[in-house]
Amino acid sequence: MLVRKNPFHLVDSSPWPIVAGGVALLLTMGLVLWMHSKTFVFVGGSFFLMVFLVYSWWRDVVREGSYLGFHGVMVQKGLRIGMMLFIVSEVFFFLGFFWAFFHSSLSVLADISEEWPPVGLEPMDPMGVPLLNTVVLLSSGVTVTYCHYSVLTDSFGGGLMGLVWTLALGFFFTLLQLLEYVESSFSIADSVYGSVFFMATGFHGFHVIVGSLFLLVCLLRMGVGHFSSTQHVGLECAIWYWHFVDVVWIFLYVSIYWWGSV
Repeated sequence: MLVRKNPFHLVDSSPWPIVAGGVALLLTMGLVLWMHSKTFVFVGGSFFLMVFLVYSWWRDVVREGSYLGFHGVMVQKGLRIGMMLFIVSEVFFFLGFFWAFFHSSLSVLADISEEWPPVGLEPMDPMGVPLLNTVVLLSSGVTVTYCHYSVLTDSFGGGLMGLVWTLALGFFFTLLQLLEYVESSFSIADSVYGSVFFMATGFHGFHVIVGSLFLLVCLLRMGVGHFSSTQHVGLECAIWYWHFVDVVWIFLYVSIYWWGSV
């Protein structure tokens, strides 16, 4: 039996990183082809490959942490630091959208009628569906915090209930966002306002879907007893990610929905 002489986990060779790169390339090519020729084959195929990739890679990580015992204190610390750095990179990702929005709104050019929003473009009513979405998403932040507190106090029934409510609210938020897009009076092709609006809110909606899947996996893992009050780093990272999604939405609502429509 090989005895480890350090507290770290030296991972075995894995095919998933290079497979992930290939799937990302196929997905990007598929999106480009779809936008030009309306061919959806590459996007659909890439999506199913990505589902397989995510399942396989997540399965290996769960197996290493829950069954093989490789996720000790130092490994958990490293995973938390990695998640923090990932969230920081996501902050700068959305910062680009906010920069584009404020740059275009504070230095209005003649080609958009020197007004903001541009003439003929009717922005969303910030006191309608966007306000309801804000209440829904902030409520999900409360329920996911309750889930975390329940796990810390070994109340896994409360943790399951908190996760179920969070997922339900996240699903409701996504439906409201879709309804908002369907009823919108402008599109992504309508001036820089429409482009920035749909890029920023669309990528936020994508992050909500990813966060919901993250929490769904944690719900399944909690159901089979993978978490304890002292070892639940996967759930903790999912909760951090969900809170990040909440905070980004607050900035989106205040800047794009409310300030952008004044």
